[in-house]
Amino acid sequence: MTDAAPPGQPRKWAWLLWLMLFVGLPAMVATWEGRIPASKHPFDAVSVTRLKRPATPPPPVEPVDFYALDRNQARTFNAAVPFSHLPNPAARPFLFTGSETDLARATDCLAAAQLYEAGDDASGERAVAQVVLNRVRHPAFPKTVCGVVFQGQERATGCQFTFTCDGALARTPTQAAWERAREIARSALAGKVYKPVGYATHYHTDWVVPYWSGSLDKIGAVGTHLFFRWRGWWGTPPAFRRTGDNGEPLIARIARLSAAHQGGPGAVVVPSAALLAGGALHDLTAQPQQAIGADSLGKMMAGVRLIAIAPGAKSFLVELGRNTAPDSWPALAQTFCAGRPECRIMAWRIGTAPAGLPLSGDQMESMAFAYIHNEATGLQRALWNCIQTPRGNKDECMRQRVPTATASATPPAAPELAGVRRKERFETVKITPPPPVIAVPAQP
Repeated sequence: MTDAAPPGQPRKWAWLLWLMLFVGLPAMVATWEGRIPASKHPFDAVSVTRLKRPATPPPPVEPVDFYALDRNQARTFNAAVPFSHLPNPAARPFLFTGSETDLARATDCLAAAQLYEAGDDASGERAVAQVVLNRVRHPAFPKTVCGVVFQGQERATGCQFTFTCDGALARTPTQAAWERAREIARSALAGKVYKPVGYATHYHTDWVVPYWSGSLDKIGAVGTHLFFRWRGWWGTPPAFRRTGDNGEPLIARIARLSAAHQGGPGAVVVPSAALLAGGALHDLTAQPQQAIGADSLGKMMAGVRLIAIAPGAKSFLVELGRNTAPDSWPALAQTFCAGRPECRIMAWRIGTAPAGLPLSGDQMESMAFAYIHNEATGLQRALWNCIQTPRGNKDECMRQRVPTATASATPPAAPELAGVRRKERFETVKITPPPPVIAVPAQP
């Protein structure tokens, strides 16, 4: 005799299994979730409330202004501000999808922000890079990496990243530090995430107090930098869904550091006879491309010595031969730029050539010759340093830096501290009418 159930009826063990699935499993999950502290729970009541998108537009991004406090006062104030107890999830990986030119420009803008804001410190640079990319994804900020980094650069004070308007760009980093910053930037643009700062969009050093610090959540600290995000929905992960735009702008202010930011579509095309002798642009880019790689560095090519190759093999730094004629320099394009839609040659005379990128201001000033072309825009130019090599056509001359004014007897005004609000002082002048004139009778 068997205990088989009648056809069409489930067995007893099947009923028990279904009972465990529909009753026991939810009970186990509820018990497990109840053990998670409320401050750590990713779906607590506060988080659910914050996930509701407001009908209002994104918060305005104001120029950075600071309270006029000395360092000790600022540090005391900042230490008293507590860290937020809300979850601090890591940002999603950022994967740059623009063209090679856009990627090169974005890499160097990001590297400049890292190096000038955090110094040659790997952790600080990664934190700065994460904040920049968080801003690119947020609708309150520009849509490109360079646009975010140099937002407000036209202001004398109050730019978004202080190095863009406080004169810091006059300092030239070492080549090793610059390359380390570029490597960190490349990793960030390829999806590497720096988790400690989460979705932070703001930061400042602990010795200043910005006006916005009291309206944001303090979520992390890296070295002497404190990191913040917006309160409410605009500081939650759903607000960071925008993808970056193509068309990274050209930033001439970092051209001496970055070959990707030299030249530009706005340059005037003035082909000379000597330039055309080097090959018309269409014919030049249609020629076979010569293999020029790391094994060519330090060797003589076309009568010049190759010093450095910029990333992407679009820019070449060379040292001119001792006996080469200036009118023959555009012909270098046949060797270095043939077959390349974008190309630049920077050349120095013997004894003045740099070791490589980045370039100092003096090295840019001592450049003897430059060639550039861009097939997409039709740009093709050859420029000489006319202080070294006078030219009959002034359009063939490089622009020279404005000479520094000599010291005068009148001391210059003290520079304004970037972004510091001060109380305005006014001098009140009371204007009173002149005393009445009393006529005095003439004496006989």
